[in-house]
Amino acid sequence: MNLLLIEDNAAMQATLQRSFERRGIRVSCCGDGAQALARWRECKPDVVLLDLSLPGRDGLELLSDARAEKLSTPVIILTARGTVGDRILGLNIGADDYLPKPFDLDELEARVRALARRRSVGPADAEAGEAEGASFCGLRADTQSDAVYHMGLPLELPPREAALLRALLARPGQALGKERLSSLVFGDADEVQPDAIEVVAYRLRKKLAATNARIVTLRGLGYLLKAER
Repeated sequence: MNLLLIEDNAAMQATLQRSFERRGIRVSCCGDGAQALARWRECKPDVVLLDLSLPGRDGLELLSDARAEKLSTPVIILTARGTVGDRILGLNIGADDYLPKPFDLDELEARVRALARRRSVGPADAEAGEAEGASFCGLRADTQSDAVYHMGLPLELPPREAALLRALLARPGQALGKERLSSLVFGDADEVQPDAIEVVAYRLRKKLAATNARIVTLRGLGYLLKAER
């Protein structure tokens, strides 16, 4: 995967570049908003990490120009300007995700990989995978019986934990919101507490400890399933 990091803070730039390259992701860096668009065209990244407060050109203006040029690379905005107004404006202009500083590196990596995966897998491929039964890290959900298997052996899971795992397996590497997951796990059950899905996710994490799959919590987005390094 090729990542373009547009960030003017030298310390932040060096830390992120070192961290991502240790995780097997190639990183190109640019610290000047005036030069960033040319760098974007040149390196053809899979994902762009974009700071908003840049010298030479504001990040939102840069993003607007990139989208006007039909540069469709997924973009995650990283900024200390974490107000709701900035977030909405960035998403409306064409950002795919938004993470305020400070952030967790594991969460950022999960979001980067989720966007890269979404870009590389077309709708037809996704539909075909669902028809066959979703599989990931040796886990497979049987669409006919609703059973879940690990390395060909059935997993003994309570119904709600199995429902959560099936939902996450249908979109590995992609975030699913808590409300959506709650509706899939609890259905029309009455008096479901707002944090009930968190309890199910906690229990499922423990059941997956022996596998190579990990449930990641994304603030404000929900959960996703990723492979352990």
